[in-house]
Amino acid sequence: MPFSLPASWPTHAEAAIALQRQLRPQIITVDRLPDTVRYVAGVDAGFEQQGTITRAAVVVLSFPDLTPVDEALVRCPTTFPYVPGLLSFREIPAMLQALNQIDIEPDIILCDGQGIAHPRRLGIATHLGLMIDRPTIGVAKSRLTGTHAEIPNEKGQWVPLMDGAERIGAVLRSRTGTKPLYISPGHRISLETALDYVLRCTPKYRLPETTRYADRLASSGKGQSALG
Repeated sequence: MPFSLPASWPTHAEAAIALQRQLRPQIITVDRLPDTVRYVAGVDAGFEQQGTITRAAVVVLSFPDLTPVDEALVRCPTTFPYVPGLLSFREIPAMLQALNQIDIEPDIILCDGQGIAHPRRLGIATHLGLMIDRPTIGVAKSRLTGTHAEIPNEKGQWVPLMDGAERIGAVLRSRTGTKPLYISPGHRISLETALDYVLRCTPKYRLPETTRYADRLASSGKGQSALG
């Protein structure tokens, strides 16, 4: 998966927001998936040395049994400041390096963050999906924008996440009695299909296995391997 940053990658907020607005019309929120989904992946990022180093992880799992089969962990200098709504510009450079190091290409990537549930519809899942032209899903632990009704307490229940009259995602109860997740299409996938895959990747805990493995690898100082 040879991916690289464009030469004009933004380094400040004004240019980043302009690029988000430029990319927005390219987003695909209908299913453009492989005929058979055999592998899913989680990507996540952490930081070291007071944020000057970005640590990015990708873990690939076979589907539907969710067995880890490949992983990569990279570190690289952080080149963009922390700005809410622009986290993809801070994290994607390292994520692309990690994706370049895996041998098994995932059919769907679940990102720890927003997809189109974003003020400019360019959360990290959407931005990454556009850059690599792969189906991506945003799986966020908290709401960035939008409103929603109260969600039932049982696993699998969900309500639409709305921005005015536009449905930008869903609030999903991934496990009975726990806080919900905020699910939104990233790129090349519909909301209904995104919800289906998130639930199928979440057999036991609140978070999908993709997210749990990637977070464990990215957050650990030495990287806690998913492969044993």
